[in-house]
Amino acid sequence: MAKIDTVDARNKLKPRTEPYWVKLSSGCMLGFRKMTSSSTGNWIARYRCADTGKRDKRSLGEFEDKVPSQRYDEAKRTAEAWFSHLGKGGSSETMTVSGACKRYVKHVRANRGDTPADDLEMRFKRWVYEDPVLANMDLGKLSKTRVENWRNSMALTPVKVNRDNREEPVTRPRAASSVNRDIAALRAALNYAHDAGNVTSDMAWRVALRPAKNADRRRDVYIDIEQRRKLIEKAPDDLAIYLCGMSSLPLRPGALAALRVFHFEPRLSVLTIGKDKAGKDRKIKLPPATATMFAKQCESKPSDAPIFRREDGQAWNKDAWKKPIKAAVAAAELQSVTAYTLRHSVITDLVTGGLDLLTVAQLSGTSVAMIERHYGHLRADHAAAALAKLTI
Repeated sequence: MAKIDTVDARNKLKPRTEPYWVKLSSGCMLGFRKMTSSSTGNWIARYRCADTGKRDKRSLGEFEDKVPSQRYDEAKRTAEAWFSHLGKGGSSETMTVSGACKRYVKHVRANRGDTPADDLEMRFKRWVYEDPVLANMDLGKLSKTRVENWRNSMALTPVKVNRDNREEPVTRPRAASSVNRDIAALRAALNYAHDAGNVTSDMAWRVALRPAKNADRRRDVYIDIEQRRKLIEKAPDDLAIYLCGMSSLPLRPGALAALRVFHFEPRLSVLTIGKDKAGKDRKIKLPPATATMFAKQCESKPSDAPIFRREDGQAWNKDAWKKPIKAAVAAAELQSVTAYTLRHSVITDLVTGGLDLLTVAQLSGTSVAMIERHYGHLRADHAAAALAKLTI
């Protein structure tokens, strides 16, 4: 075996296609190859699994960013990190951050549907793919500092106050809750790659992508039944029907808009929520008045038609309902009301009406912990009344 650990020794090597190899440990070889006498030279790692005899080879690069005297040590360190990765059961496939994100989107699309996959793709396009350094980085070389720098840069990127006017200067800082949602997307992709064996340690992002605590502010915009009726009265006919649905069930706006005729079973008055943030189907037994409303919307419609439709027959979405709801809110002389306000108001009524939090969580498609965090304080009066019954 040739000597490749010093600059002098490497300069004396004759150019050839086959690398000059040195043994680092059993089954682990480090190679150096010079194709011409003037080339910098490329470093290669070769690994043989002791259990299976399988061989893997990986090009490590030229390490041109290092001075010649440091290149052997850097190549040795990089090779040993790869050997350790393989020895722990890691994949020999080279995976970049962008590759991990794209594979995770594909996985989510196949298992949870297009809506969550499209949301992930949008976040990755904005925050990962447009950062060439991060996007093209090998997962095995990802560091905590690099991930922290990405997070800080993303968190400090301001957002437009008026999203309808793209020419308006950005003035408002990003909310901590928005940052949490964006880092959750990358964290999920990297964890998926970690589970697949593309990287054997999550140290680079375990702490760096930890969500900020108390970022999700408690919902505090509530409109009562009369205000909801007034809002519906001021809305166009097609929107009014959609708002009736939002006012009748504790669903996310997107989940209600995604409902199709086949999701409603009129004979049993059962509604299947088949497309929601939680990604799992759930069934809700509707009370008579609500079931009648749903039956009317489904009447004489194809099974794949949206239950709540716009005037043109298309399903509602956030881009379609945003401006009409804003106009109806102004006409009803309300403030800070959005489609999500109706979900919050319905959940509030269920909680204050005495329904147990587990059932509220199941109906809403969220966790009991989330309901407790945002709505648990509303049970104070019920708790006081229960304690009052214990007075001797």
